[in-house]
Amino acid sequence: MSLLWNKLLRPVAFGIDAERAHELGLKALENGLASPFYNDDIDPILNCERFGLQFRSPLGTAAGFDKNGVVVEPLRRLGFGFVEVGTVTARSQPGNARPRMFRLREDQALINRLGFNNEGAEVVSERLRQLRRRCVIGINIGRNKDVSNEAATENYTDAFEKVWSVADYLVVNVSSPNTVGLRDLQDERMLSELLKHLQERNSVFGAVEGMLKDEEPSPTGHSGKPLLVKIAPDLDEDEIGAVAESAMRHGLAGIIATNTTISRTGLSIDTGQFDDGGLSGRPLRERSTDVIRTICKLTDGRLPIIGVGGIFTAEDAFEKITAGASLVQAYTGFVYGGPSFPADINRGLASLLRERGFSSVDQAVGTANR
Repeated sequence: MSLLWNKLLRPVAFGIDAERAHELGLKALENGLASPFYNDDIDPILNCERFGLQFRSPLGTAAGFDKNGVVVEPLRRLGFGFVEVGTVTARSQPGNARPRMFRLREDQALINRLGFNNEGAEVVSERLRQLRRRCVIGINIGRNKDVSNEAATENYTDAFEKVWSVADYLVVNVSSPNTVGLRDLQDERMLSELLKHLQERNSVFGAVEGMLKDEEPSPTGHSGKPLLVKIAPDLDEDEIGAVAESAMRHGLAGIIATNTTISRTGLSIDTGQFDDGGLSGRPLRERSTDVIRTICKLTDGRLPIIGVGGIFTAEDAFEKITAGASLVQAYTGFVYGGPSFPADINRGLASLLRERGFSSVDQAVGTANR
């Protein structure tokens, strides 16, 4: 099946505009055209529990691939253990002007400046409410483009409240480079205020749900859904440490490391026409792994990490897990690798775990740092 993708389907897909190809790919998934590639028979060695949720594989799709939650089930059937929908904003918005997605084939990379184009929290929430759920679904939320950072907490809270009931976990995206000023929310003071407020709402919602289900109150005081924050790869160690400290202080379930980068270092082509936008793919692999390693070191491995950035092979996924990632996500590697990508990664990762003497994913997490 990989031969079919590499020799026939990918040349056709890569012959057209990158965003148009993505839209056609979503339509193909939605209409079952990827069914020849379905392979959700996942090796039990990959089963794991994170933040109280059961994952059949540690490999998920990163936010940005299925922004509006239209192909969750086909992605599951291809072999992904979880799907992160979004980024979703409180109100629908069209995103930035086209063209806004570009392939860098020589570097196995993408540059996007999409700008949180999505149908809005209410539409996405209703769509997911109708879905028969067979895998973990995360929802990634962001700020609307026309909202200032001073009003960001209210805007994030609006999106958060609209999607809370249909999310298995939620992610606060403060690290996209494609919404003006958004990354400033990674500042220690602003981030702490945002996370504190969202976690308070999370606890209230969780307490109400618990009463309706006649459950005992959480002994930690942080009832509700697992809440994570997604950070940029362009932070220095002090900035990473400040985010990690804030995440732990406010009882977050973990950190996603990392979003796309604004760096263009090491690319093989002149990227003058691509000054704007976030770079993802192979060139990000090493830096995102460094950030994972740094978070693991600064928190003594106490804060779960979802590692994302440059995963193209099972070895790439294994590298991030041994650096400290509890789960991993892919986007650009999936675009280049095609519909057999998740099954290939799952098989390869299961083999690597056994070859290295591990009987579970948990045993491998962070072992390269010891």
